[in-house]
Amino acid sequence: MHIVLDETAMAAAGQGNVLASRLIHRAHAEPGWFLYAPACALVEADRTRPGTAEHLAALPGITVLGLDLPAALAVAREETWAAAHSRYVAQPTVDRPDGAVVATTVPKRWSGEPVRVLDLNP
Repeated sequence: MHIVLDETAMAAAGQGNVLASRLIHRAHAEPGWFLYAPACALVEADRTRPGTAEHLAALPGITVLGLDLPAALAVAREETWAAAHSRYVAQPTVDRPDGAVVATTVPKRWSGEPVRVLDLNP
C-alpha cells in the first residue's frame, strides 16, 4: 500500500492522531506499506505546527520526496504547493502503477481531484 501524507495528515501525526500513528507504524513494521511525505507539504505542515518536519523526517517508515523537475513543473502551475505536490506524488508511476492514496484530515479538500483519499478523522 502506497500512501501520501498531505500537510493536514502530517500536522495531525504531530498532534498524536491515532490513525496517522498507525500508518507510520505500518510503514515501518510491515512489508509492502510505503508512506510518502512530499517536501512542499512537509514545509506547510511545519509552518502550521513548528517541529513537524524534523519529527517526520526522522521517522524510519517515511520517505520524504523532494522536487525533481517533473514535480516542480507540476507544482509551479498550481496555487497551493502543498496540495499540488501531494497530488503529484499520488499519481501512478513506474514504482507505483496504481498510484497512492492521499491521507488527510480534510477529505472534502480532495473532492473532484483525481486521487483516492483516506480520511484520518476518528
